[in-house]
Amino acid sequence: MSVLKMCPSQTSLLFTSTRLEHWPHQLSSTYVQASGTREAYLARRTALREFKFIDPSIRHYFIDPRPYNHMLLDRNCIILSQGSKIQILYTDASGANSSVTLQDHNARITCMRSFSLKETSLFRSKGKQKDNFLVTSSSDHSIRLWWEDCCQRCFRGHNGPVTTIAHKLLGGYNEKFLASGGEDGTVRLWSITSSGKRGQHALRKTFYGHEKPIAFLSVSGHKTSLLVSISKDTKVRVWDTTATRSSGCVGMTSVVGAPIDMKCHESLCYVAAGSSVTSIDLRTMRKAFTAAVHPPKFNSFEMLPSKSLICTGGNEKAMLWDIRKAQEKPEPVAMLEGHEGPVSQLHMDAYKVVTGSPEDPLVRVWETSTGTLANSFMCGIPDESESKIGCSAMAVDACRIVTASCGDEPGLVCFRDFTKATLPLLTNEDALSSKFWEPPQIQFDTNN
Repeated sequence: MSVLKMCPSQTSLLFTSTRLEHWPHQLSSTYVQASGTREAYLARRTALREFKFIDPSIRHYFIDPRPYNHMLLDRNCIILSQGSKIQILYTDASGANSSVTLQDHNARITCMRSFSLKETSLFRSKGKQKDNFLVTSSSDHSIRLWWEDCCQRCFRGHNGPVTTIAHKLLGGYNEKFLASGGEDGTVRLWSITSSGKRGQHALRKTFYGHEKPIAFLSVSGHKTSLLVSISKDTKVRVWDTTATRSSGCVGMTSVVGAPIDMKCHESLCYVAAGSSVTSIDLRTMRKAFTAAVHPPKFNSFEMLPSKSLICTGGNEKAMLWDIRKAQEKPEPVAMLEGHEGPVSQLHMDAYKVVTGSPEDPLVRVWETSTGTLANSFMCGIPDESESKIGCSAMAVDACRIVTASCGDEPGLVCFRDFTKATLPLLTNEDALSSKFWEPPQIQFDTNN
């Protein structure tokens, strides 16, 4: 069970549970051609991870019709923020106890991360260490740690809104540090094992040097004590978090264009800014190569180091790039085309790339290895009207995906779970072999 349990402040919401009426099962040629039990199992597992089925379990949640800023999918919880409010939806619950609202922040939430308690000494109990805790930053100048019902720590120290939180914790097992960046241009380290709910003694270090607000933070891959920051004026700095000096800066450089995102792998830092992704060698602070060029600009960026792939989301399309083929004028290995508007929602894992746009009702799924379109589905409720909807937020975990709608259906959250799906999408070969077979009308069951 997730660490984010029922909180005293609960809110009611309306959800509908949808399932497809099954028609006679048609085996995909993928499984027919697979020889042996192991091959068939692996083929099905891959197809599930690529969302290549038409009958996932679906649940719709209707919540407060306001924009979603952030969204996470954490075990049995959908965690999303609207302004200063955190909403937790339980995918394995129903009725009044399916939603929790946390309202301790009094200004817009700017960043949301989930970390494993196993990485910390917050709990010595083995049962507790299986859970995660949530960290949020806000324009109210605070950082809050949440688990077991409510807010358990509150860190204050930034002289302005906190803009970002590093995606990894720093330090050893006995003491872990959370890194944050703010509009005050500082990078701060907080001990998450400090005692006291208000976290008065949590601030361990403050690094000065940036002149503009911090946009992103990333922990180095080759030396985990190094923290990389980029400010909104595209200045990149590297900090030695073990340094005793207050400056702690061990490297500086800059890139061109407004920062979109930043990710580290091994000794390289990939900075997505403007219309290009630049690789910086953190050992020399020199440009290693240009990994991608996506004019006139791109809106999102993801990376899959295990396959040496990156993906950029631009206007009406996304592009896949192989960083092993990087050169001064890199070429994409696949074009993921067909969207309307900017591709601002992007997920990438070893099986699939998922793309969405606030101006497009369809979420598209692509094979990571080939860039081939694997599936597409509505981020809202399918109907025959001319309602204009788009995807404002998205989170993906293995065989599950949750999307939030904007436009004519604001406040709608759609959760799909392909784990127990049984009806595969027909390939061209399958379609030819079953051209005389027609499925019955799909029936939707709705339970309030």
